[in-house]
Amino acid sequence: MLKAVFVYILISSSFSAATAQNTDYSSLKSNLEQAADPIAYIKKTKKKWRLDTVVITSNKQFYRIKDSVGYAGKIKKVYGPFPGDSNLIQVLAKAPNLFYRVSHILLDTPKFNITVAKKLADTILSRIKRKETSFEDMARIYNTDGSGPNGGDLGWRARGTLIPSLENVILKKKKGEIVKLWSMYGLHILKITQAPIQDTGFAILLSVTP
Repeated sequence: MLKAVFVYILISSSFSAATAQNTDYSSLKSNLEQAADPIAYIKKTKKKWRLDTVVITSNKQFYRIKDSVGYAGKIKKVYGPFPGDSNLIQVLAKAPNLFYRVSHILLDTPKFNITVAKKLADTILSRIKRKETSFEDMARIYNTDGSGPNGGDLGWRARGTLIPSLENVILKKKKGEIVKLWSMYGLHILKITQAPIQDTGFAILLSVTP
């Protein structure tokens, strides 16, 4: 997914630059990349500009071009212009964050009585431990949110994207561990599918209008 998205960015950037009229994108890109202080350079040339702080919520799926550029782009490199947008984007800085991957089975208590949810969770856990079924199959049957068809997989998530009561437990557990806990949404059975890793979680981008 990442490679596909970023290849799209590079192709789109080349295409737009080649077809743009009356704008010397190549010169501006080169000057920005070579400038010791890109913001000072932009102010001097009186171009329109803004700074954007990008928070990467997943390091595997990107729904905006800026998220993809912020994650995969190189510092000082300038990207763009993109289809429908004449701006150039330069990556000024990056910072790390923790990413983790979990699956869950959510027993929504408005749909399941609390006592019933507790007993059902214990039954599910018991069946999984006895290897009568898999966590993924139980998630497909009982999950009350949209992750059910994916076996409860919530994908790679950045620290800070899930509610603290879940995240605090997730970050203390090891890969393969299964734990039961409550949140405001109901009773969760969590499975740690990947150990936390450190990766690019934040980026500062300079957007310039030629």
